[in-house]
Amino acid sequence: MSIDYLNKLSRLRTDKNRNRWTESTSFRAPHKPFLLLSVMDIAAQGELTFPFIEPTFDLIERFARYWSMVMPVGTTGNMAYPFFHMQSEGFWKLVPKPGMENEVKDRITSSVTRLKSVVLGAEIDQELFLLFSEHKTREELRAVILHTYFAPEVQQKLLLEASENREAFEYSQKLLKAAEKIMPYGSEKPATIRDQGFRKAVMALYEHRCALCGIRMLTPEGHTIVEAAHIRPWSEGRDDRPANGMALCRLCHWSFDRGFMSVGKEYEVLISSLSREEQNNPGPIMTLDHRPIFKPADDRYVPDQECLGWHRKKKFRK
Repeated sequence: MSIDYLNKLSRLRTDKNRNRWTESTSFRAPHKPFLLLSVMDIAAQGELTFPFIEPTFDLIERFARYWSMVMPVGTTGNMAYPFFHMQSEGFWKLVPKPGMENEVKDRITSSVTRLKSVVLGAEIDQELFLLFSEHKTREELRAVILHTYFAPEVQQKLLLEASENREAFEYSQKLLKAAEKIMPYGSEKPATIRDQGFRKAVMALYEHRCALCGIRMLTPEGHTIVEAAHIRPWSEGRDDRPANGMALCRLCHWSFDRGFMSVGKEYEVLISSLSREEQNNPGPIMTLDHRPIFKPADDRYVPDQECLGWHRKKKFRK
């Protein structure tokens, strides 16, 4: 392990205003530590393949997750801020989009949207990239960040989160590779790992688009309007195959779970007649009736008609 990088990551330039930051973050701004922990998570997933960091939705989501675990409810972390200011650490260099070279000189920290409009990403030192790529050295660097910038009880929470995220990613990859009708694994895993892994797999397949209504909305802070929904609940069949899932927006998810919506034998949206009851005002949902659903590009992950048949029989209110 390079002592140089252990020192660099333990001496990040951060705001130390004790009136602004609490003991949980060692009375320092946590933006840069959260971003570096998020990059390490991407590396642990095997998705950091060269020394270049892109402000992807996955990275933004990891940053938002760490922020929400530690910071007060109602506050929002802006990943654009540390992404820009990490330049001062000497191992991080912003790469502007063509024609945006002068824009990078300005403080493009107002939002992730603004950041992404100006930069392609950031180059990191080759040596640091190699340290992030190896499990042993990556976890040594993670330990330094946790010990330096967070209180002991917070360190344990963040370490557990990183571990669960890695396990969930590995589980999601197993789900995507699975060809078995009934999953031979998963029952022994904690529900948090199963749920996260199932969500990661389904979100990747549907690209955050609702299978029933087609809506796709992502916020710059790393939030999505859709959720990963089991067609036949885990409790019924212990089936985490992506083919037993769909990405659904919150309205469609609620309607699907309560039988107001389903999917037909030709993969068409079905709307329950109860939606038209006098007390209801289904609005745009009615326009979806018998429209084709949005399916994954790979036929292996198209919703299983056996699972959909269970839903039509057991849940759908015809």
